[in-house]
Amino acid sequence: MEKESSMKARGSSHERHRSMPRDPEQIKQLKNRLSRMTGQLNGIGRMLDDNRYCGDILMQVAAVESALQNFGYIVLQTHMESCVAEELREGNPEIMAETMDLIKKLK
Repeated sequence: MEKESSMKARGSSHERHRSMPRDPEQIKQLKNRLSRMTGQLNGIGRMLDDNRYCGDILMQVAAVESALQNFGYIVLQTHMESCVAEELREGNPEIMAETMDLIKKLK
């Protein structure tokens, strides 16, 4: 029970609004990546409006998927270098199971 309270104080995996201090430059870079992906998605919408060739649309879908996957890997790396490392230093081995679940979801 005490371990459970400790987890909640630090932010368990069941809490949805934990925060992580990020460097303003890192936030800017991540938001730029998101903006580019949004632009790519909007471009796919325009391609549909223009009745473009399916192969061209699929190429753009693949590009967005790749960009999103890379975005996720960047966030995962930051998570492992900061949040996971801190939890391990604090003696919380449960963080490894949470991290593995996150990695599986990124597949």
